[in-house]
Amino acid sequence: MITHTPNAQQKSVAYLYFTVFVAGMTSLAAEFCASRLLGNVFGTSNLVWAAIIGLILIYLTAGYFLGGRWADRSPHFHTMYSILAWAAFTLGIIPSLARPVLRLAAEAFDQLQMGILAGAFASVLILFTVPVTLLGTISPFAIRLIVQTPEHSGRDAGMIYGISTLGSFLGTFLPALVLIPTIGTARTFLVFSGLLLTVAAIGLALNGKWRHFLLCCVMISILTFLALYGQQGTIKASRGQIYERESAYNYIQVIEQGSTRYLRLNEGQGVHSVYAPGVLDFGGPWQQFLVGPFFYPDRRPESIQRIAILGLAAGTTARQALAVFPNVVVDGYEIDPQIVAVGRRYFGMDLANLNIIVQDARWGLAESPYRYDLICVDAYRPPYIPPHLTTVEFFQIVADHLQPDGALAINVGHTASDRRLIDGLATTIRTLFPTVYVMDVPGTFNSMIYATRQPTTILDFQRNLVTFATDQTAHPLLIHSMEITLANLQPTPPTTTIFTDDLAPIEWITNDMILDYLLQGDDSLSRLEP
Repeated sequence: MITHTPNAQQKSVAYLYFTVFVAGMTSLAAEFCASRLLGNVFGTSNLVWAAIIGLILIYLTAGYFLGGRWADRSPHFHTMYSILAWAAFTLGIIPSLARPVLRLAAEAFDQLQMGILAGAFASVLILFTVPVTLLGTISPFAIRLIVQTPEHSGRDAGMIYGISTLGSFLGTFLPALVLIPTIGTARTFLVFSGLLLTVAAIGLALNGKWRHFLLCCVMISILTFLALYGQQGTIKASRGQIYERESAYNYIQVIEQGSTRYLRLNEGQGVHSVYAPGVLDFGGPWQQFLVGPFFYPDRRPESIQRIAILGLAAGTTARQALAVFPNVVVDGYEIDPQIVAVGRRYFGMDLANLNIIVQDARWGLAESPYRYDLICVDAYRPPYIPPHLTTVEFFQIVADHLQPDGALAINVGHTASDRRLIDGLATTIRTLFPTVYVMDVPGTFNSMIYATRQPTTILDFQRNLVTFATDQTAHPLLIHSMEITLANLQPTPPTTTIFTDDLAPIEWITNDMILDYLLQGDDSLSRLEP
């Protein structure tokens, strides 16, 4: 039985509540930090999230069982604070232990060496076993220490879980919105583990366990050293890397090969923007957006007055559009302000007639006062198109913001044997647009879907191309892009699923594509180029 003076007991209980709050905050922060630590290399797909959340829940469950038994055998404050200290310390050293493994995984991802990737992914998740399991012991331990009489046990248990959940609430927002974008993932680990270790050290001192307190001081010194000197160097060591940063939304990486720069995000399998001084024709999907208005008869480049790009990235399509259309104004929507900063610094995105709007694309378009000649949708967050940019309700917003002779162009991925995403999007778009065309971008597993507000035929597109071919004022990039489009048009997609805000199984379809790749060794996903 534990005995304290009334005043000492009140202080112990108050500090215990604070301890539970910090432990709950750290538990959720560890989950978010784990997602970013792994997401920088393995991406942010639902499959990665499911693995992280599932295993952390298993670790916590083991901690609940272990904590209950441990507390019954050693119902002492100093025992709990010792457990907390080791939880904090083992959490803080995870980034340092994981770093060489993740660098190896990043190189393996570039070459799609799946055995190494799977082993690295499992190894990093295993590192969370000890700290998260130990964190799971804290709530049952705290309940065992605080409950004095059976008639108050329910109230006391509710208080512990309520305070822990409040801490978890704070731990949900601090890493993603504040710490990771400002100090990085590794130091965010160290901030939370250092705070938790300090709480444990004070708890041990309050209970007279000075040897354990001194050990905590040594641990704090090690974590401080790691924070100051242990995180030097880059997260990845990709060939040609000249910049990297973690934002609230992405891991951002710039690769330079010769005079050409590439923007890669997260796991880096997709190239989101490309730039080279004096060059406009990069192949890929960027320039294929530009042909959308020319399914209408007798359309001239100078008639294109305003374009919206949903998913501006570092501005490749915007730069091409400003070169091809002499009178155009481009509104570029990009949700990540750090990508915009990178575009300006490394991709020459300080362009006249480009309005950069840092906002969610759907919300920004809905609030726009303009009607557009062309709306381009290229807002990939690999491997997904955001579901809210694929639905009938979204395409109604698009239709409402197009000129009567406006066009929609959307970049879509597929694999060698799976075109369900294209078919579903085309089916959905046809509910609002009378004519839909699909072309496959050569050399990639990207397709472009074009839709027009008025009925059109491919003959009008062909006639425009013939006219531009003999017109010296037409930009060569436009002519080349139209030739590629015409040569790679596909049959009309079959009618399948209509995506709505209530039901848009984009992630399910994409996950199925990923699983097919993993199970069958289909290499097509390696060539998806958002």
